[in-house]
Amino acid sequence: MDIKTITLYRIAMPLKTPFSTHLGTVKDREGIIVEVMDTEGRKGYGEGVAFSSPWYTEETVETSYYVLKEFLIPIMRKSDIKHPSDASRDFDALRRNQMAKAALETALWDLAAKKENSSLSKFIGGKREQILSGVVVGAKTKEEVRRQIESYLESGYQRVKIKISPENDYELISEIRRYYPDLPIMADANSGYSLEDIDQLKRLDDFGLMMIEQPLEHDDIVDHAKLQKELQTPICLDESIVTFNDARRAVELESCKVINIKIGRVGGLGAAKKIHDYCLDKGIAVWCGGMLEFGISRAHNIALASLEGFAIPGDISASERYWEEDIILPEVTVKNGMIKVPDKPGIGFEINEKRLSEVTISKESFVL
Repeated sequence: MDIKTITLYRIAMPLKTPFSTHLGTVKDREGIIVEVMDTEGRKGYGEGVAFSSPWYTEETVETSYYVLKEFLIPIMRKSDIKHPSDASRDFDALRRNQMAKAALETALWDLAAKKENSSLSKFIGGKREQILSGVVVGAKTKEEVRRQIESYLESGYQRVKIKISPENDYELISEIRRYYPDLPIMADANSGYSLEDIDQLKRLDDFGLMMIEQPLEHDDIVDHAKLQKELQTPICLDESIVTFNDARRAVELESCKVINIKIGRVGGLGAAKKIHDYCLDKGIAVWCGGMLEFGISRAHNIALASLEGFAIPGDISASERYWEEDIILPEVTVKNGMIKVPDKPGIGFEINEKRLSEVTISKESFVL
C-alpha cells in the first residue's frame, strides 16, 4: 500500500453527559487517532477505542499507544502490505491487544477504499444506503432514564439500550414499560450476574426485551449456554467475543442468539466482517455496538452496519449525542431514526482539522 508515514494523535474531549454503568462513570473520553499517509499523499484514518482505565477490556489508551508505537508500527515497517487483510495477518503475531490492532487496521481500510475511489461501505460489500440507529441510556436514576428516553424518542431513535444490575433490573424495566409499553428495549448487564441469578433473570422474560446483553462473566461462553436454555429472552454476547473463533464456539455451544460486533473489540474491520458473514450463514442476529466513540470510529461503524446481516439498530447515534463538536465534517446526524451511509471515498467524512488540533494532547509521527 506504499505507506509513507503513520501519525498517532492522543486526544481527549468531555462528554456532554456523563455515561454511567455499575462498573463506573465516564465523564471525559480519551482516545487515539491513527493517520496513515501513502506516497501519493492520500490519508486514511482509524481510531483506538480503549478507555483510560481497563474496566471494559484489559486495554487502556496508554497500553494501546505503547503497542502501536513499539510493536505494530515496527511490524508495518517489515511487512509487504498490499491489502488491509495482510496487516491483520501480520498483527496476529502479537497476542490480543485488539483495540490497538483495530486502530491501525481500520486506517488502512479507509486508505485502501480511497485508493480505489470507493466508499468504505461498498469496498467491504455493504448493501444498505441507510442504517438503523439506536441509543444507549447511561443514567443512574429512574427519573433520569425516563427523561433521556423521552429526549431520544423525540430525536427519532428507534430503540434504546438500558444498563441493568441485580439491584435495579425488574423495577427499572417495569417503570420504563409502564410509560413505553411497545418500545424496543435492549438490557445490558455488563457481566453483573451469575448463574445463581437465573430466577431473577427469568423474571425479565415478562417484558418482551429484544435481548439481555452479556449477563454473565466477561470471558464466558459455557455458562451463557446454560442460561440461554432457561430464558425466553435472547442472550447477546459482547465482551465474550474477542475473536472469530470466540464467535464460532459461542454459536456451536448455543450460548447466545445475538452477537454484538464491535470493530475495536474484535481486532479490526476484517475480523468484524468475518464474524458478520459467519453469523449471517448460521442465522445468528448481529448488531453494531458502540464505545463512546469519536467521529472516525463512528464512521467505520456506519460502513460495517451497512452489511446485509445488520438488521438490528446499532449503538450508532448522532455526534451531537456525545460531543459539543466532533472531529469529523460533516458530523453524523440521525433523521427519523436512520443514518445515511456516505457514498464518498473511504469513510466518507473529512477531518475537522481545527477541532482535532484543539483536543490533541500529543502527536507523534513515524516514517516507514
